[in-house]
Amino acid sequence: MRLIDNLLNKITMYRLVLYYLIVLAVAAAAFSSFGMLPLNPLSLAVSTAIILAVCWGANRLFAWAFDAQTNAESFLITGLILALIITPPAFTFAGVSFLIWASIFAMASKYILAIRKKHLFNPAAFAVALTALALNQYASWWVGGNLVLLPFVLAGGLLVVRKLQRFDLVFSFLAAAAAGIILTNPLLDPATAAEKAFLHTSILFFAFVMLTEPLTTPPTRSRRILYGAFVGAIFSPAIHVGSIYATPELALLAGNVFSYLMSPKAKYSAKLKARNEIGINTYEFIFETAKPLKFSPGQYMEWTLGQDKADSRGNRRYFTIASSPTETGIRLGIKCYEPSSSYKKKMLALQPGDTIVCGQLAGDFTLPADPKKKLAFLAGGIGVTPFRSMAKYIADRGENRSVNMIYANKTAAEICYADIFNEAIEKIGMKITYVVTSGAFPSFEKPVNPDARPAIPSKNLRYGPVDATLIAKEIPDYLERTFYLSGPRSMVVTFEDALHRMGVPRNQIRTDFFPGFA
Repeated sequence: MRLIDNLLNKITMYRLVLYYLIVLAVAAAAFSSFGMLPLNPLSLAVSTAIILAVCWGANRLFAWAFDAQTNAESFLITGLILALIITPPAFTFAGVSFLIWASIFAMASKYILAIRKKHLFNPAAFAVALTALALNQYASWWVGGNLVLLPFVLAGGLLVVRKLQRFDLVFSFLAAAAAGIILTNPLLDPATAAEKAFLHTSILFFAFVMLTEPLTTPPTRSRRILYGAFVGAIFSPAIHVGSIYATPELALLAGNVFSYLMSPKAKYSAKLKARNEIGINTYEFIFETAKPLKFSPGQYMEWTLGQDKADSRGNRRYFTIASSPTETGIRLGIKCYEPSSSYKKKMLALQPGDTIVCGQLAGDFTLPADPKKKLAFLAGGIGVTPFRSMAKYIADRGENRSVNMIYANKTAAEICYADIFNEAIEKIGMKITYVVTSGAFPSFEKPVNPDARPAIPSKNLRYGPVDATLIAKEIPDYLERTFYLSGPRSMVVTFEDALHRMGVPRNQIRTDFFPGFA
């Protein structure tokens, strides 16, 4: 599993979905060539080309008309989904019109049916629902009903869900859908009904790709579970209102409305106010928005930069908000590695007054409602950003919380936000231990950079790995605390392993997560 996680961490969520869809399309064409699928491979190729071409053109046109930034993968993902759920039609006027209008409807929905610059509906689901209503042309969802494609659907889909960490959403949907299908098919025994649903319908592809789309799902775990259960409950094709029977696209569109009512979303145009170097190759960006952003300490957002030539990592990233809700502006702490991606190069080139689009506020890595709960923060590198937000918030509000933090970096020059943590030590008695994991043990009585960084008292510093011995020494009441872990994936896994060996229950360990490559 660690090998899989390491591979997944090297690719963005959007690129993973794109590659997954490409593999499905290529596999379908190959199987069709050998007569293993009832499709004409040439028709499939032409149909896919038409859809992608129209999606590209329509997306560019609507983006220009609405003065919106485009995403490199967006039209490709939507176009490939349409190609995988619409059976290649006969290339008559009606057949080609179906492909063209479905593509246009999908792109239009992202810009026209948007609230506060955030699209409400899954574009592909909206497109095939509207073509059914307007053109009497229906999506067959052919990708899900073929056993030869099932291994590809399953393997790639599980990778996508693991990358997104949305197993809770998928399980709640599948459980509710299975129950609904079994209950609405009383003439079939439950095993047969379940077999037909999971092996001969699009339910798995729907769950892995359509349901998990981040932009239309709720931002927190409890709401995601409700969302999945709601969509699953109305997924069965036997469910109907009058003469309108449930289809996958209608179930998802209803779910999109349900999701929005639970957690309204928005996109914001954020203007850069300042950029400061706060550590070696580490920068803090301070942005302003026209309206104050409401968030909880520890949450993250998606940040989109306009790039004409983005590299394979794309032009979207997820960053945890480093500022506290008690502060003005939005702060991001970003670590730059060599070789830097085109995204981070563009980020570093931003000048005060330049803008970036942010949205999709989400995350459950937040402070517990009960202030009496004793907390322990374990941070690695730039993973300290949510703890900067939390510490500042607790200090500004004067909350009486017991917080013990261990903050690890390879070198002392990489330590960030010591001023905020020093303030928290003074105001709320927060205990903090800085750990340097490699290099020569330095003198810490003076700042590493006297012009920009506060002094770090040597009494707060340790040298070596963050292991069970160090954790037990610095946090002697560790069994009484809820642990929050944030940092590079490999470091978080190391922290988790140490805590498990120490006997800390799993329900007392929370890990930071956002579905992108930072």
